[in-house]
Amino acid sequence: MARVGSAGIWPWLGLAAVLIVADQVSKQIILAHYQLGDSTYVASFFNIVRAHNTGAAFSFLANAGGWQRWFFTAVGLGAAVFIVWMLRSHPGQKLFAFALACILGGALGNVIDRLLHGYVVDFLDFHWPALAGLFPGGHFPAFNLADTAISVGAVALILDELLRLRSKR
Repeated sequence: MARVGSAGIWPWLGLAAVLIVADQVSKQIILAHYQLGDSTYVASFFNIVRAHNTGAAFSFLANAGGWQRWFFTAVGLGAAVFIVWMLRSHPGQKLFAFALACILGGALGNVIDRLLHGYVVDFLDFHWPALAGLFPGGHFPAFNLADTAISVGAVALILDELLRLRSKR
């Protein structure tokens, strides 16, 4: 594939920056107006809460004693370097680059939390009775905009790969 050059990377880095800013602003609002454990009812399936996650997804390694803060920070920074390298190599592949930019913005949003606070600030609490068998009270683990960006990026990566495979047929 022909190399497009670093100029093509800037829109994708801009998207990542917008995601980081939105994530950090939303978390600052939560930190300013909620105490740990506070919750506001929004709808029958959704609350705004203030939760701290010292682990990774689904609080993985949350009680590991503190080393996980630096481990997940290093993983996030390493992923960011790899993603920027991938963006420089493939900026013209729009869906792929969109996916990488979303993951980059989300990863760095959570890295900033780990560096500033020692934990990630989560505040989106979705709950459904059907989830009660999987999660306490049917509450999916609280998450934030960075986690949402990472998830959107992961779905876009899968879609990109499926479309790439389909076009090769």
